Amino acid sequence: MFIDSHAHLDDEAIASREDEIVSAAKEAGVGVIINASSDLPSSLASVALAERRKEVYAVIGVHPHEAKTYSDEVERELVRLSKKEKVVGIGEIGLDYHYDLSPRDVQKAVLEREIVLADELGLPVVFHVREAYEDFNEIIERNLSRFSHGALLHCYSGSAELAKYYSDKLDAYFSFGGVLTFAKHKDVVLRAIPKNRILLETDCPYMTPVPHRGEKNEPKYIPLIAEKMAELTGLSVVEIEKVTTENALAFYKVRV
Repeated sequence: MFIDSHAHLDDEAIASREDEIVSAAKEAGVGVIINASSDLPSSLASVALAERRKEVYAVIGVHPHEAKTYSDEVERELVRLSKKEKVVGIGEIGLDYHYDLSPRDVQKAVLEREIVLADELGLPVVFHVREAYEDFNEIIERNLSRFSHGALLHCYSGSAELAKYYSDKLDAYFSFGGVLTFAKHKDVVLRAIPKNRILLETDCPYMTPVPHRGEKNEPKYIPLIAEKMAELTGLSVVEIEKVTTENALAFYKVRV
């Protein structure tokens, strides 16, 4: 069984095809899908999705793009949602300086609040970091005592050196998606990460792997990503399936 450790099934680009997409994922051997959120409405949608789909679990939180929407009221709702049985993490949270859809000072303040919140709730955190590693690292350093429940760098785009830093500081997990099939030097990054800390993801409907670039991404493409990860690491696809599934279950504390 494969696990898609980071998806967005509630995204308007694919939400209307939920039944079809989940069925296709099962046929491809994807038995668990973790649905990540970007704001309060998507957190509500993720929880509702998890409650009606036994194979789906929810990660709730406010993405850096939407940091400007964060408030005390939003935080209270996240606390309420966190009590739901199938909520398994806080995310995706972080910093994104590529688009700057929320002011950078707001992004940093909200990230720190959500790190504190996750720690208080006893949940792991799922990070999104893009072109903002220096400020992200400063925040990590200030909050090193708050990651005892786990940290995942989703769609990891940093260097091998940074991966070693996050491994040392956070005992972090790292997830990889379709980018493995078209980006360069990912073999170097993968070699820097302990095998018991790698996960597979799609980030669907985004980041579609080769040979389906230009189409909407879906969990059914996880095996393609696994094949590329196997090629880059020198492991077999069977080994990749086993280790990434074990890692995802351990990180999210999901029992199947």
